[in-house]
Amino acid sequence: MSKVGYVCEEIYMWHAPWPSLAPHLQPFQHWEHPETKRRFHGLLATSGLLDRLHLIRARAVTTSELLLNHTPAYVDSIREKSALANGGDGGDWAQFAQGGFDIACLSAGGVLALVDAIMAGTVSSGYALVRPPGHHALPDLGMGFCIFNNIAIAAHYLLHNYPSTVQKIAIVDYDVHHGNGTQASFESDDRVLFISVHQAGNYPLDSGHIEETGKGDGDGYTINIPLPAGAGTGAYTAAMDRIIVPALRAFAPDFILVSSGFDASYMDPLANMMVSSECFGWMAQTLKDAATGIPPCGGRIAFCHEGGYSEVYVPFCGAAVIEALLGVHGVVQDPLLYEVRARSYQELQPHQDQVLTQVEKATKLLQPASRYT
Repeated sequence: MSKVGYVCEEIYMWHAPWPSLAPHLQPFQHWEHPETKRRFHGLLATSGLLDRLHLIRARAVTTSELLLNHTPAYVDSIREKSALANGGDGGDWAQFAQGGFDIACLSAGGVLALVDAIMAGTVSSGYALVRPPGHHALPDLGMGFCIFNNIAIAAHYLLHNYPSTVQKIAIVDYDVHHGNGTQASFESDDRVLFISVHQAGNYPLDSGHIEETGKGDGDGYTINIPLPAGAGTGAYTAAMDRIIVPALRAFAPDFILVSSGFDASYMDPLANMMVSSECFGWMAQTLKDAATGIPPCGGRIAFCHEGGYSEVYVPFCGAAVIEALLGVHGVVQDPLLYEVRARSYQELQPHQDQVLTQVEKATKLLQPASRYT
């Protein structure tokens, strides 16, 4: 059986976003707190799934590797603020405490350690449970709890370090918030296909629209699927079957990276979707099968943890993805699955279908006799 890699470091849990919004507001537990990740990791340990994984130690990303995606001025700014007693803010909702630079470097480096292990054949696939997350971070600005864009750095790293093997990369982002930072990094690059399925009108408010399909050489290689609030299993499975997997097959990447956020779950406080752990597991299995079935890819797929803010439900969603990667089922039983299955409107709704139809029409990779195939 092929080995599945896993990255998680205790120091990831030490990242500390500021717990207050205003001078007169009592500090509170920040949404991006470590407990969701601790409980995810803990469930893997207590269920025995952790014993089946090949543990990979993270390393700190180097400055030159950061500069593959970020500007020198931004990297220097984070480094300098990290030395201050109270830390700093990377931009828009990207706060960090003293020492935050080092933790963010280890987060990005954890993803690099995983993709290196996949390229070396040590593991066939894997999951990097890293923190802080990254998909909102722009080249010159932190956003949405993200300091450095872990998955964008990994994509640049693969293209730079493995040019004879990895010439095309697909990034699939199912975090409920649009991966604006990742899109900005590659919207003019025809070597990277970026697909984001997210809640329309959530964070960031000004990005993730269907019309955003790439620029210049990258025209046609950005696909946004902005689902209406309330989308559940029906909408997500339809998006995967009708758009995501066909686009992956048409593009034929050499490596698939997945921004794995669990904030589309039905219990998440920062979104309004109805996705179950079962659906997350199905999406992971579907992407894994796609990676295996695309000859240039040869099964190479790495999942990079992003958001997900329900400490009750994130562990079950994460375990479902890990089970899919391991090729096992039912080791962890989700005691809340019956409830989310029973929610009304889980099936694909007409207004959701209309969005998917619009995306299909706007996606050049899905058009007959496309020059992109």
